[in-house]
Amino acid sequence: SKFYDAFDHLPEHLAFDEFKGVGKKLHFICLDGDTHKVVQILRTRFKPDILRYFYKFTPKARAMVKTVTMDLNCYYPLVARELFPNAQIVIDRFHMVQMLTRSFNTFRVQIMKKFNKQSREYKLLKSPWKLYLMKYGKLNKTTPYYDWHFKDCLTQEHVVLDGLDCDQTLENTYWIMQDFMAAIQNKDEKKVIHLLHSKQAVGKQMHQTLLTFKRNYSGVLNGIASTYSNGCLEGVNRKIKQIERTAYGYRNFKHLLIRIRLEENIVKEKEPNNYFLVT
Repeated sequence: SKFYDAFDHLPEHLAFDEFKGVGKKLHFICLDGDTHKVVQILRTRFKPDILRYFYKFTPKARAMVKTVTMDLNCYYPLVARELFPNAQIVIDRFHMVQMLTRSFNTFRVQIMKKFNKQSREYKLLKSPWKLYLMKYGKLNKTTPYYDWHFKDCLTQEHVVLDGLDCDQTLENTYWIMQDFMAAIQNKDEKKVIHLLHSKQAVGKQMHQTLLTFKRNYSGVLNGIASTYSNGCLEGVNRKIKQIERTAYGYRNFKHLLIRIRLEENIVKEKEPNNYFLVT
């Protein structure tokens, strides 16, 4: 069930995350960002356990780490700075976009509940909620369609703009979200810096999200510029979920680790074709 035995070497690029395992507890998982192999899975995701494990590695091995990719967990950056003196903290781009869309969606629901359920404003903010989370450039701007909620033919762009007209703060929050997502996609660091220092009135949730980004300022900028992300780690977590689902859950943590190791080692090379055409 052991993943990594040599304590004199560490990969240059690490990825941190957690997954739900035995007894619905969250376990810490660390991955090699280049080879996508599991470095270690710990029974808990708490800071003392993570420190205790990585302090087993020599200072030279920990100094080899160049980047640590993570989500916006509050203490992962502290752990990375303490353990890996030469590593850059990289905040995963997917988690940044996820926080932005959740913040906007929560505020949209709050504004929606201020209106009467039979009003046009309520219907504009209620039924087409998925359109608000799409990138503005991907909205249909030319072909109108009949929507029975509004008893009218509207394009997707028209629906979104009409909904944003219901509240000025909601509109500001929407464009902050859209501009931030576009800046992340285009790797535009200057635009991100400008948005983080924006003084527009936005929803409370979006304000908290922007403050979180400011507290992880260097990690956010590194995440936008870096080619590394937690995508490989999310894929491994998806495989682990499937392992647990197939076994109807595990009661023994060691058995779960052994099963993960077995799945990791089942890589069959294709046998060469030894067939000859007989004429």
